[in-house]
This record gives sequence, structure tokens and C-alpha cells, in this order.
Amino acid sequence: MAEAGARTPRERYRAQVRTEIKERAWGQIAVAGASALSLNAIAKQMGMTGPALYRYFANRDELITELVTDAYRSLADTFRAAAESGADLATLAHALRGWALDDPHRYFLVYGTPVPGYHAPDGVTQIASEIMTTLLDACVALPPDRPATPFDTHLEDHRQWAAGHPAPSTALHRALIFWTRLHGILSLELAGHFTGMGFDPAQLFTAELDNLSAH
Repeated sequence: MAEAGARTPRERYRAQVRTEIKERAWGQIAVAGASALSLNAIAKQMGMTGPALYRYFANRDELITELVTDAYRSLADTFRAAAESGADLATLAHALRGWALDDPHRYFLVYGTPVPGYHAPDGVTQIASEIMTTLLDACVALPPDRPATPFDTHLEDHRQWAAGHPAPSTALHRALIFWTRLHGILSLELAGHFTGMGFDPAQLFTAELDNLSAH
């Protein structure tokens, strides 16, 4: 007797086709970037007509949303698994770098230049906020390291990005500094800007993390 809730052959086939479409989309992104994504080109590669492919993804933006969702979910799950194992801020940082190095194209889709004309729906934003929530939890666990600054005061009234997290303004500030400075290093590294400079980007990342942890 078939297991209750098991997918039908039609549903399994649909899932397989959607997976192949996404794999070919990543291939396009690797060659020409997300802005050049073409459903018609993917359909041709798969031996399908454009209208046939549109039964799986209605348009380019729907496909991009699926890719962005998968990327954010992957990082959110990576952070959550690290947090559940007792990770501190440094461990989260190295988890972020490992995730980014594992697939630079995935990293740049969500943290690189926005795709022209594309606007992520609220569901994607919610997944992204899970990542920041995990980071804020780690920042709250650290003892206050300095008196409040003018920017801390500013953040008290500008904390929408924290998605309702009750972190004090000093923790909000720490999370923002952590996020922006480490992403800055990662973006430069993944784009190849350190190539030929003669130093190990991993050492730079660790040094910056040590500097952040000391303040």
C-alpha cells in the first residue's frame, strides 16, 4: 500500500524537471550573471518549447525567486545548525565564509549586485531575516564592550531590519559591523580582487574577525 502523502509519478516528474531547470539556470548565471537569465535558452537546452517550460516557472522572476529562496534557505540552515551546536560569533563567521566559498555564484546572487528589475517577495525577506536573527542572538550573548555611541542611539529608532528582535542597540551595532565588514572581505575575495596580492585571504578574514571580537 502506498505511503500516505507520497507524491504521484506526475508530481515526481514535475519536481525533477524543476530541479533541472534550476541547475541549468545556475549554469547560465555562472557564465553571464543573473541579469542574463533566459527561460527560452533553458528550454532550448532541455529540448522543450518556451511555453512548455513556462508551465514550471511562469517567468524569469519566479525562477530567480526560487534560486534566491534556495540560497537563503541554505545559509539560514547552515547558521541554525551552527547555533544549535553552540556556535559563537567566530564560528558563525567561519560558517559564513565556508558557505560562500562553496558556491560563489550562489553567494553573489543574494549578496552581490541586485538583478535589474527584480524585487524579492516577502517570503524571501522572511528567510533572510532568519539569518540575521541567528547573528543577533550571538551578539546578544556577548557582554557589552563599550559605552553607547550616537549610532547606537540612532538604531533604537531604526531597527526595522532586525525584524522585531529585542536586541539592545549595542548588539544591533555589533551585528551590523560584523555583517558589513566580513561581507566586504568575502565579496572582494570571491570576485578575485586579492589574486596576485601575495597574501592568504583566509588569514585576512581571521584577522578582521579577531579585531571585531576585541572591540
